[in-house]
Amino acid sequence: VLDMGTGSGIQALTAAENPNVKEIVAVDVNEDAIEQLKGKKIRKIKPLLSDLFDNVHGHFETIFFNPPYLPADEREDAESALATTGGKHGWEISEKFFQEVAGFLFHYGKIFYVFSSLTGQDKIDQIITENMLEFKEVDHEQVQNETLYLYEVWKSELLKSLQSKGVENLRYFTHGKRGNIYTGTVDKSKFEKKFINTKKNLVKVGIKVKREESKAVNRIQNEAKWLLKLNKEGIGPRMLFYDAKFVVYEFVEGELVHDWIKTASKKQIQDMLRNMLQQCFIMDKLKVNKEEMHHPFKHVVVTKHAPILLDFERCHETEKPHNVTQFIEFICRLRKELGEFTFSIEYLRGLAKEYKDGKFLIESIQRAIQ
Repeated sequence: VLDMGTGSGIQALTAAENPNVKEIVAVDVNEDAIEQLKGKKIRKIKPLLSDLFDNVHGHFETIFFNPPYLPADEREDAESALATTGGKHGWEISEKFFQEVAGFLFHYGKIFYVFSSLTGQDKIDQIITENMLEFKEVDHEQVQNETLYLYEVWKSELLKSLQSKGVENLRYFTHGKRGNIYTGTVDKSKFEKKFINTKKNLVKVGIKVKREESKAVNRIQNEAKWLLKLNKEGIGPRMLFYDAKFVVYEFVEGELVHDWIKTASKKQIQDMLRNMLQQCFIMDKLKVNKEEMHHPFKHVVVTKHAPILLDFERCHETEKPHNVTQFIEFICRLRKELGEFTFSIEYLRGLAKEYKDGKFLIESIQRAIQ
């Protein structure tokens, strides 16, 4: 058992009375609380000074967490706030807990978690779900002007599957219309051939998972299909593995293209645009449409080496691909941001029309970006 935020030790002491409980690690950030629990000298209980999981090791079958859960109140003194305040809004400590807890819970383990209606039940539900955990309300109780909730929380099958494949340190990152994006880490040794130029033992990965509310069908499988094909051409983040519910790929460290342009030099921008046109040209030759290349603000991340395309869930084969012509339109829409460049919008659009008609090669378009 792990009793997180043990305080007076009431949960740890109760668990110690159960003959089926072999060991309780009782954690608190308050040194006085830990010293008092040590003074009870109960064999089963191992008091541990730690800020959440900072000094915790191992896995547990049952985890209790009765955290500070009230929103910050500037009238409260610091010592009292340590026991009552969960952050500015009341849920910040709980959010950090749920971001880390999966790495310390056995697949079959359970978490028992208490919080208040003053924390915001909808926000807590969102935090738990975003961290690939599932829950049910066990009980609730009205106490003066608030309701206390007791939740039972456990790992989702999706989370178990990812962890069984070596993905750890999962964190919710962001979401799009059809997918949620998470980050995590994998041991490089399991994918040595893909990371031959990486010195780090742990490699950061991105995980795309279908959003439950999305009505799109087979988008994850479609993304995996096209990453497998386009990776051979040096396009897209390096994919590691996938199944029907997720796709895992190397996380791309860089800036979104629209933000990157604001501080990049003219030469850097020129190289980036030409590189992107070449990638679009390769996809055109493969007769694949990526879609949304006329406004790829969230689909191009510029790294220190090259621009990387993201988000291939809408890719499809077609006899008339338009990646190049769409990206030219994107360049034209950036005319204000590209003030140092001398190209005219009319000229570029003319080249795009001739390219579409099969009369111009990509090199001509690339040379036009001066």
